[in-house]
Amino acid sequence: MADIAETRAAPAHHSTMGALASLSLAMLVSSLATSIANVALPTLSVAFAASFAAVQWVVLAYLLAITALIVSVGRLGDLVGRRLLLIVGLALFGVASFAAALAPSLALLIAARAVQGLGAAVMMALTIAFVGETVPKERTGSAMGLLGTMSAIGTALGPSLGGVLIAAFGWRSIFLVNAALGALAMLAAWRFLPAGEATGMVTVRGKARGRFDMLGTLLLAATLASYALSMTMGRGHFGGLNMALLGGAIAGAALFVVAEARVESPLVKLALLRDPVLAPSLAMNALVSTVMMATLVVGPFFLSRALGLGEAAAGAVLSIGPVVSALCGVIAGRVVDRLGAAAMVLAGLALMVAGCVALAWLPGLFGVAGYLAAIILLTPGYQLFQAANNTAVMADVESNERGVVSGMLSLSRNLGLVTGTAVMGAVFVFAVGTKDVTSAAPEAVAHGMGLTFAVAAGLVAAVMTIAFAGGWREHRRA
Repeated sequence: MADIAETRAAPAHHSTMGALASLSLAMLVSSLATSIANVALPTLSVAFAASFAAVQWVVLAYLLAITALIVSVGRLGDLVGRRLLLIVGLALFGVASFAAALAPSLALLIAARAVQGLGAAVMMALTIAFVGETVPKERTGSAMGLLGTMSAIGTALGPSLGGVLIAAFGWRSIFLVNAALGALAMLAAWRFLPAGEATGMVTVRGKARGRFDMLGTLLLAATLASYALSMTMGRGHFGGLNMALLGGAIAGAALFVVAEARVESPLVKLALLRDPVLAPSLAMNALVSTVMMATLVVGPFFLSRALGLGEAAAGAVLSIGPVVSALCGVIAGRVVDRLGAAAMVLAGLALMVAGCVALAWLPGLFGVAGYLAAIILLTPGYQLFQAANNTAVMADVESNERGVVSGMLSLSRNLGLVTGTAVMGAVFVFAVGTKDVTSAAPEAVAHGMGLTFAVAAGLVAAVMTIAFAGGWREHRRA
């Protein structure tokens, strides 16, 4: 074989461990930067004399940048070299974090957060893609589980660490911590990650690998940003602006498909979307993330309004989910390696159905104990699904497409979370029976909780149907 694609021989143990440590740190930092800023919003509102709607853009700008650019930076990594781009992304993240810490105005802080989101998009897209270059194939599941664990730790650690830092040193300290961790992750990537393929216009079988698709990048970024805004603006009220943004997203998607069919080196090969493994996996990932967002959207209202918990107690209960997720991520990955990705996708979804049904019934019967029991059932199912689904997708992806496919996986998850905020929130408001949920009776909130997670159970059951059809197709092919 004359191909120059790198072989997937098992790397030395120490280099594998170092590479996994650097990838884990990059995943931790990108997740931490999301959740650590949420707790600072009230403080920022006072510091800049701005409305809460205005300071929300500190969080939204970061998420929009990730959502709009994650596929494009994954493709760019395939072209110029993933190690180089990841180091650049980490450096950009660190510089933007430092700029955010020094920002003299809210506008500059939001701009710095958008640049920080670009760096985070690189980190999220390429950490999963790098698994194929650093880990033997039979340990892919364990590596995916570890990355899932680090993402959960970052999400869980953000609010508590941010609260301590703001109380002790002020809001600027949370961005200085991001800058320091970004610099540490950059040094680790420089030291431990393999160089992989040569950079630049690499050739495979004597053919040029291709140029970067700028038109496709601009169309996809505009489409994804328009969709994300349509789902998040209006504080849960879907009005004319939301409809216009959604229409723009649909039109942008159509233009993107037309453009990708005509360019020589497309950002996303349309044939990938017809792949019998990738396409169902992306759909399942988005739907499952939509369901998981319901715990963050509905859970706080139920705990405070229906059960009467204070802010501290509700926060402690809500932290159980990320903690359980962090504890079971690595275990889930090892189970995937031992029992196979296809079977564990179904097993994880079955646990999630049981968890959603439990959330629909147990909290109303047993209060906090019922809520915790259901979360402890739901969260391991989600981690098992994530590890198995990511492993199934990335196991046999060609080297020159790992970045874009990894970006598509992360994008489907982000789109699910964005959609879940709007859709599951709307289901909850409809079930409660009033737009002002904060003034609703406890019984109405409890009813809304039950109906929302009954719908969630139905969605996960639909995902199981997709998974079963895909597994049967693979079985028949074998």
